[in-house]
Amino acid sequence: MATFIFDVLKDLQNKHANLSGLTFVLPSKRSGLFLKHQLSEVANQTIFSPIIISIEEFVEELSQLKTISNTELLFQFYSTYKQLTKDSGPDSFETFSKWAQILLQDFNEIDRYLIPQKKIFEYLSAIQDLNHWSLETNKTEFVKNYLSFWNKLHLHYKHFTEQLLNKKMGYQGLVYREAVENLEAYIQTNPKKQHVFLGFNALNTAEETIVQELLQNNLAQVYWDIDAVFINNENHDAALFTRHHKAHWPYFKNNPFNWVTTNYSTQKNISIFGIPKNIGQAKYIGALLKNLKQEQPSLQNTAVVLGDENLLVPVLNSLPQNVEALNITMGFPLKSIPLASLFEALFHLHKKPSNTFYYKDVINIISHQFIRPLFYVESVDYASKIIETIEDNNIIYVSTERLKQIANASSKVIDLLFSNWEVSIDLALKNCFGLILTIKGHLDKNKDSNLLPLEYLYRFNELFNELFRLNSEYQHIKDVSTLFSIYKELLSSETLDFQGEPLQGLQIMGMLESRVLDFETVIISSVNEGILPSGKSNNSFIPFDVKLENKLPTYKEKDAVYTYHFYRLLQRAKNVYILYNTEADILTGGEKSRFIAQLELEGIHKINHQIIVPQVPIIEPSLNTVEKNDDLINKIATVAEKGFSPSSLSSYIRNPIDFYYQKILKIKEHDEVEETVAANTLGTVVHNTLEDFYKPLIGSYLTVEIIKKLKSNIEEKVSFHFKNEYKEGDITKGKNLIIFEIAKRYVSNFLDLEIKDLNEGNQIKILAVEANSEVIVDIPELDFPIKLVGKVDRVDAYNGTTRIIDYKTGKVEQSHVEIVDWEDLTTDYKKYSKSFQVLAYAFMMQLQGTMKMPVEAGIISFKNLSAGFLKFSKKDKNGNGAKKDSLITQETLDDFEIELKHLILEICNPNIPFEEKEV
Repeated sequence: MATFIFDVLKDLQNKHANLSGLTFVLPSKRSGLFLKHQLSEVANQTIFSPIIISIEEFVEELSQLKTISNTELLFQFYSTYKQLTKDSGPDSFETFSKWAQILLQDFNEIDRYLIPQKKIFEYLSAIQDLNHWSLETNKTEFVKNYLSFWNKLHLHYKHFTEQLLNKKMGYQGLVYREAVENLEAYIQTNPKKQHVFLGFNALNTAEETIVQELLQNNLAQVYWDIDAVFINNENHDAALFTRHHKAHWPYFKNNPFNWVTTNYSTQKNISIFGIPKNIGQAKYIGALLKNLKQEQPSLQNTAVVLGDENLLVPVLNSLPQNVEALNITMGFPLKSIPLASLFEALFHLHKKPSNTFYYKDVINIISHQFIRPLFYVESVDYASKIIETIEDNNIIYVSTERLKQIANASSKVIDLLFSNWEVSIDLALKNCFGLILTIKGHLDKNKDSNLLPLEYLYRFNELFNELFRLNSEYQHIKDVSTLFSIYKELLSSETLDFQGEPLQGLQIMGMLESRVLDFETVIISSVNEGILPSGKSNNSFIPFDVKLENKLPTYKEKDAVYTYHFYRLLQRAKNVYILYNTEADILTGGEKSRFIAQLELEGIHKINHQIIVPQVPIIEPSLNTVEKNDDLINKIATVAEKGFSPSSLSSYIRNPIDFYYQKILKIKEHDEVEETVAANTLGTVVHNTLEDFYKPLIGSYLTVEIIKKLKSNIEEKVSFHFKNEYKEGDITKGKNLIIFEIAKRYVSNFLDLEIKDLNEGNQIKILAVEANSEVIVDIPELDFPIKLVGKVDRVDAYNGTTRIIDYKTGKVEQSHVEIVDWEDLTTDYKKYSKSFQVLAYAFMMQLQGTMKMPVEAGIISFKNLSAGFLKFSKKDKNGNGAKKDSLITQETLDDFEIELKHLILEICNPNIPFEEKEV
């Protein structure tokens, strides 16, 4: 395939040009590499390499200025801004950086297009005055300062550019303006130097001036890369700029406009694929390359052009394994590297000065993949120790001193992560450097470690060096919050460059990297509106009409730039695959690009347009089932010998698989830090408080005086048990304070209920509190013993009748402790779990022989105290008119025993698996 570069070199050779003496100026450095490679193929003898430079390098040479980064421009501009607004109180650097970026971009545009600065700044100032004319008689200080800033805009610009020029530095636009100023001197100094400009399209006014001046002095040749289809169609945006150059440059009035090709009209295989979501596109690119690999084993002359460069990582993960040679033009964004998340977490933690840190932030940092290994000292995992201590003691906010107490051996790392960040910016950056060196030291010790993390550390060390240099020179960063903003600004533009063979195999690049390059097979992704082209954006202080008047580029010109790049990729390609996202997205759009519609309407090529639907396997939902083998039966027997509790049997009724995990495998739920007191913690506090109150009263009759005395100790006991259960959690404010008051109210209301009962003449004698029950159940069908264990909250004698009472801090209704059909007791957890528990307690106490029949068993619900003691009752039928029997007799317990044994036999039956229930 004859590329554009090859054709240019052949033309120069045919004109007998001295290739070694030429200066080639190209849109990008990358295209220069391809030019050098093709030069070696064209030259029929050994020659010295010509000068090959990008347009930016050429303009820098003309201007004698060095282009500096956007971040350093920001620091320099803030120095100017502070000097000129010291009387009116300048914005902080963090606030300034938000709007100054836009203003710098406008400065850049004004200079690149050689607009008279004073004229446009006065115009902008006049617009602001006009917008605020109605406030002429009553302007606030804020409005006055605002208008003053716009009035001094030209002064800001002048002062700022003078400072830069004195330092021989500049932003892109200033470099271009100075290049134009120095052009005449350059021509006089180099009267015979020949320049070849190739592959250019959208030239700004400065570039146009430079190229035209060199053309007029016979010091340059221009090679356009445009197709007749585009340039002959007045409405085709791909040739918008080229038509302008052809029509308005004086040089082309007397000289032919060459290099209009007819490559686009040649036969091409163009396929358009609509694919849902970005990941779908990445996966389909992998599938396309797999098929292409069979036809072109080296994938030479194949390019994947990413419309959305965020697709780079998914595409790399989707490449076929047999892709051997690969070159990635775009760098891997530093913000996507795992180390970036560490420093973001640290800056986020220290943005606001504090002596203590939120536990989730601390755990997030010490669990980071680069940090956790640093806490492993002498075979002790201090990171786990810190996490366990935080969770066990319910620590919501943790101090550096406490972390050192827990993990003293890791105190150096703890200091780097959590100490001195707020003292000064230099110390914060020193911690960053120290952290990088500590991680490097750990990686150096591990000889088998990957070299990639070391590369990460090197790039971040460079980034923090730049931050340190800028702050040392300008002293604008005053707090960690500002440091974080500048860090993110720097990070967004930094990349980790890939290493590869740029002239071999598959090429992966962004749209702008494709300039001047030609490929036989092209895959273009994300061809959606809002991406290709990018559409309207108003990131400027200059109004649209002012831009039009001053011939500054608007969104229309920016869209035309991408139109040219898109169609230029298609010009010489034989196989084109265009992918777009079919799924509508508010942020990135979902509509296919106008480029696709234009391709189809042109009618030049036959288009294969398909909607690709990914194959989604139908996975039938299946409930988890665990078959019982001999080993599992032995484990069940071990649990049975230790004892089944009513709550564990209720757990089996609710979901057998939970019983299997919790009781057989001993898998416990992870105890997380309770920021807000959990319901079970509240229940434990209330239970333990009542146990403390009533245990000394076992064997005694209650009196009103005794209960009133207990009421005076509620605050003390509830506080004690909250501290015991909630550890170091804070109950002095917020929801926790409310829950603390609720616990006191629960206990107080319960004691009021006792006083009411006693005042009504009822006798209450405490028989047992938190009584442990342990009995053996005789089941002849099993060859191992079955034990039942449990703890009854309270047993008392109420007017001579024994009551078994279970406390519940949740809400329980009378219907929850009623039963009609005994078979339902062990099958319907939601309706009968409460009945099952109280009957189990009664059954165990009856086997122990510690109570006389008949008895009552039931629940006291602290959320339903007005209902009093909710007695278990057996109903003869459903409905309101059913007869209830609330006394538990031997017959009742016999009926319960049948269901209990049936349940235990089911648990121990080797032929009945543990089956998950649909919840």
